[in-house]
Amino acid sequence: MAIREMVNIDEDKCDGCGLCVPSCAEGAIRIIDGRAKLVADNLCDGLGACLGDCPQDAITIEKREADEFDEVAVDQRLKEIGREPIPHGHPPVPSDCGCPSAKVQSSAPAPGGCPSARMMNYDSKPGPIDDQVDQRPSQLRQWPVQLHLVPPTAPFLQEKEVLLAADCVPFAYADFHKGILKERALLIACPKLDNTEPYVAKLVTMLQQSNIKKLIVAHMEVPCCSGLIAIARQALTESGVDVPFETIKIGVQGSLL
Repeated sequence: MAIREMVNIDEDKCDGCGLCVPSCAEGAIRIIDGRAKLVADNLCDGLGACLGDCPQDAITIEKREADEFDEVAVDQRLKEIGREPIPHGHPPVPSDCGCPSAKVQSSAPAPGGCPSARMMNYDSKPGPIDDQVDQRPSQLRQWPVQLHLVPPTAPFLQEKEVLLAADCVPFAYADFHKGILKERALLIACPKLDNTEPYVAKLVTMLQQSNIKKLIVAHMEVPCCSGLIAIARQALTESGVDVPFETIKIGVQGSLL
């Protein structure tokens, strides 16, 4: 047994809609007697990916004594309910591999090789496409952008406002680059489809080591997207760093709400 963060379901608020069941990657929640219930403590990782799918706000995170999270038990549970086992954790990317973000680069990339094979912190340079009518210049000043791939001490995070954006936001909001991204470092993630287990710890390290000026979460209005807000708030709490926090909500039809 250990004191750790766990999902707590308020049965008085729960209406048994079941939206939280598929959002739990570990299969730890099921509907019993018309109410959502946690099947077993050792199946819950405590990250709360299911929070955003509850329209009644019946799910919260609490810190209490519970069995340790058990990946073997999770795999067995998923087999029992006919779901595919999930990958556990994301091993670090070797520094000498050829995949994106393998090497940290400041300023312009070194000559030779594919630009996507290195981490980059660059200034905007007009290209041929910038001269086209109605072509807006990109405000992206870094690579990579996916939260799993960005090292916590990446140089482009230093002394920056950091935008943590749900994957769908740039597609839905037409003025994403000019209105939200400009002059900010970008991290993207999906609280519903990603393996979010490492996200809180990575954000905590970023907040503690990169002197981030502000953390902004841009999310869609759909319920599952609020899980990204929960991850960010948990990281802020655990980091102990006093950083301004802001949320930006985008409607499914592309409006700024």
